[in-house]
Amino acid sequence: MVDISEKNNVSRLARAAGEIVLSAETLEKIRTGTVEKGSVFATARVAAVLAVKKTPETIPMCHQIPITGIDVDLEVGDDAVFAIVEVRTVGKTGVEMEALTGVSVALLTVWDMVKSAEKDETGNYPHTLIRNIRVLEKLKG
Repeated sequence: MVDISEKNNVSRLARAAGEIVLSAETLEKIRTGTVEKGSVFATARVAAVLAVKKTPETIPMCHQIPITGIDVDLEVGDDAVFAIVEVRTVGKTGVEMEALTGVSVALLTVWDMVKSAEKDETGNYPHTLIRNIRVLEKLKG
């Protein structure tokens, strides 16, 4: 683990994004709130927040840092659900791994919530795809 002892506490922010491609039928179920497991976006938001807080437990070289804010935005598009997670801290290291983890878990949660609607007759997911997970912005100071 990198020693950050000598670094100053600084205001930091990271925004990450990603998307999950879903069938038109599944997207309509999300829009209308008729997914069998319940509220997809509410569940994905809570999962993202928990994931951000637990990032150092799952990524071995991440420092435990004080998280001062988390925003999770989810939106249904034409062929996918889009997720953006913004994480803020006042600390000695950045929060991009926390933002990326939040996006990843939000999208995995969406998949879990809709998997019964996405399965084909063989039980596979031929069109479901998580893609474009990336850091949109990282600010310091």
